[in-house]
Amino acid sequence: MIGRSLRAAVDLRQLGARTCIVDCDVIQADGGTRTAAITGGYLALAIGLRKLISAHVLPASLLLPPIAAISTGMLSGEACLDLSYVEDVHAEVDRNVVMNGEGKFIELQGTAEGPPFAADALDDMLALARKGIDRLLEIQSHFLETHAPLA
Repeated sequence: MIGRSLRAAVDLRQLGARTCIVDCDVIQADGGTRTAAITGGYLALAIGLRKLISAHVLPASLLLPPIAAISTGMLSGEACLDLSYVEDVHAEVDRNVVMNGEGKFIELQGTAEGPPFAADALDDMLALARKGIDRLLEIQSHFLETHAPLA
């Protein structure tokens, strides 16, 4: 999931025969470690590639729209965003959503942990995920502009 998501943020043809290794160790988390690794891993990847772009080793078009990920779920029949470990353990539905800056889905994972859930619950979780990912993308953009601007 992490590798597939990060590959969706790069034009692999333009990257050529290079290998990018992104070590996604989540040091502190209360849940959503894979989604945190994707969101933070994107920043690490973008910072590294921006250095090569600024040095004119790679073209700026190599970077595709940014990506971020977040967890959603259903607790007591209510859609929730960015579940903690305790919430995740008790959730009726557990979902991970990865999207890019164009609002397109990269990966959707979801499981009914008990009885099946209705389409309107899925719609509620996806709406929350979009809001959460939009906010994460804003934070990423601000960080990159202030810490790794393109020359």
